[in-house]
Amino acid sequence: MKLQLVGCSHHTARVELRERLAFSREQVPEALRRLRSAWPDAEAVLLSTCNRVELYTAASRVEQAPTGDEAIEFLADFHGLRATEIAGELFQRNRDEAIRHLFRVAASLDSMVMGEAQILSQVKEAYQLASDGEFTGPLTHAAFQCAMRVARRVATETAIHQRRVSIPSVAVADFARQIFERFDDKQTLVIGAGEMSRETLRYLVDEGARKITIINRNLERARELSTEFGGEVAPWDELAHHLTLADLVVTATGATEPIFTLDQYRAIEADRYQRTLFVLDLAVPRDFDPAIGDCLGVYLYSVDDLQKACETNRRQREKEWPKAQRIIDLETERFLADWNHRITGPAIQQLRESTEVVKQAELQRLLNKLGSVDDQVESEIRASFDRLVNKLLHPPLESLRHEAKHGTPHGLLDALRRLFQLKD
Repeated sequence: MKLQLVGCSHHTARVELRERLAFSREQVPEALRRLRSAWPDAEAVLLSTCNRVELYTAASRVEQAPTGDEAIEFLADFHGLRATEIAGELFQRNRDEAIRHLFRVAASLDSMVMGEAQILSQVKEAYQLASDGEFTGPLTHAAFQCAMRVARRVATETAIHQRRVSIPSVAVADFARQIFERFDDKQTLVIGAGEMSRETLRYLVDEGARKITIINRNLERARELSTEFGGEVAPWDELAHHLTLADLVVTATGATEPIFTLDQYRAIEADRYQRTLFVLDLAVPRDFDPAIGDCLGVYLYSVDDLQKACETNRRQREKEWPKAQRIIDLETERFLADWNHRITGPAIQQLRESTEVVKQAELQRLLNKLGSVDDQVESEIRASFDRLVNKLLHPPLESLRHEAKHGTPHGLLDALRRLFQLKD
């Protein structure tokens, strides 16, 4: 069996690379279809968020899934890039480390803001998208379902998720607060109506934001957000007009390229009369051309700019880290032991079936020679044969179970198949 992870995160890659590799929700099924076309027997889950792009692949046989280099090539090809452009900033994890990494991600131990709640829902969505398209299988089902259970353990058995802090809360408390003393008199423009926009709005409303305009390509979703938090809804083609009026902008769309360029900003700049404009660009790829941040009076922050504040948050929660890490380590060991045991299952089943055939043949031959025996005697004979076979099988099967706790027992499995002439 093979499980592999290839990807990048805010720990390893700059936002410029992450946005080039990011997948929209609509692109994920297409990417998985292409991968299945190239590797028909491979399982796959693709996780793409503002902070990470991770491709998990699995197969019962090594040759049925892409190698690490092939997975990198696949990610590059999908986005029209050369593998050599991205290989140096991607990481690869195999089997044990891939499982451990997945558990840490789901439990938000690998997040920019440790303990943030959004990542688990993103992991669930990625798994659900893959399952809906039938790109998952027994290995990825087991891994992702266990990851969700591990995340729940970390949430309930540690204080990492207490007083939850997320990227939006850090953005508002540590960045917007530096620019504005109050929010009730500021024109707030929210672009996009997804979960990131919803969560950021929640914090802004708590801080007093009242003058809110929501713009989204899907007007119905914008209205749902407006109903929840108040404010007005505006059509997409009025984006430039509302940017002219805005003091604070939160943008988190799923666009694959900037929705507002430097030239577009230059066209409205004079009408803003040098008023301060604070922009939280929480999208990956970024919604605003980074060059807009160099304009007079513009404070433009991306998710990577939140890193320092998030590190402060991480240090405050580090005392809970050892407890959470122990849970991750324990659950990883349990999962791998179970996985390794499952690998030995077919060989053990074949061994039992082959010995059962031999046992029954010899038992019947003995009973035929003995002639008529009463039921009690026959029962004792059968029990003796069962005990003999079980005692003979116990040492090799116990050795397999012991080795499975420490890794896949390929050597013992191969020896078992050869000694007892079992077929793969």
